[in-house]
Amino acid sequence: MLMFKGRLVRSLEVDGVNSRDYPDFCDAYFSYAEYENGTPLTDDELYDLSIEHGDVVNEMAYDKCHDAAEYLCDMDR
Repeated sequence: MLMFKGRLVRSLEVDGVNSRDYPDFCDAYFSYAEYENGTPLTDDELYDLSIEHGDVVNEMAYDKCHDAAEYLCDMDR
């Protein structure tokens, strides 16, 4: 969970992840999130959240890319 505008945000999803952009992932962004009460963030709020918490976007993008690579490696076995 993250704090955004004084409220907790959960259910974070990231999109725009491209392994060719490693390690910067400058095209990654939050594509979905909701406030703790279940209200989804608007597109403008998602943009602001992505700017404010770029470090979290980058970390989630890295994890998503890493998980995909592990999945592909496991399929080869």
